[in-house]
Amino acid sequence: MSSLSAVRLRGRAWPLVMAVTLGAAILWFSVALAATRDPVQHFFDSTFGDFKEELQTAKEAGKAGVLLMFEMDECPFCQRMKSTVLNQSEVQDYFKEHFLIFPVDIEGDIEITNFSGEAMKQKDFALKSYRVRATPVFAFFDLEGNLVAKYIGATRDADEFLLLGAYVVDGHYKDVSFQQYKRDRQKTSVQ
Repeated sequence: MSSLSAVRLRGRAWPLVMAVTLGAAILWFSVALAATRDPVQHFFDSTFGDFKEELQTAKEAGKAGVLLMFEMDECPFCQRMKSTVLNQSEVQDYFKEHFLIFPVDIEGDIEITNFSGEAMKQKDFALKSYRVRATPVFAFFDLEGNLVAKYIGATRDADEFLLLGAYVVDGHYKDVSFQQYKRDRQKTSVQ
């Protein structure tokens, strides 16, 4: 084959190579998008702010409890959690199976009803009841409205957040700290 023929063949193959590459990129992008969903629609539940009533709903639905995400609008770590962890379909499915989940604005003036039935503003609920000053804070409550676990800050990734969920769902919070639970899990996965 002459060098001129090889150049013509490569010239004809170029559109095919580009089409295959573009097709692969579109497939990868669509798979990546399918794994993520809007956390406002798919992670958080709707509420009128009556957490005492939400406890009853959680009991009736067979949930493990209620998860509150204390957040604020200008929190970069809250936004990172929403855009990299809470938007993951696996995270959403796991947490929705086990918890009713609600956001609480630590600067909010909207009135809510706490787990005891007392009315107060969101910001007072966050600060006075649970001493939340920084965000995000993930607070897990049992079906009696008792705080059973509290995680301050953003998790490293979706896997760590799922591990946090399992820590609560499986009742490990009764025996060990989350840090110890993670270390124990890492040791068993290495062996």
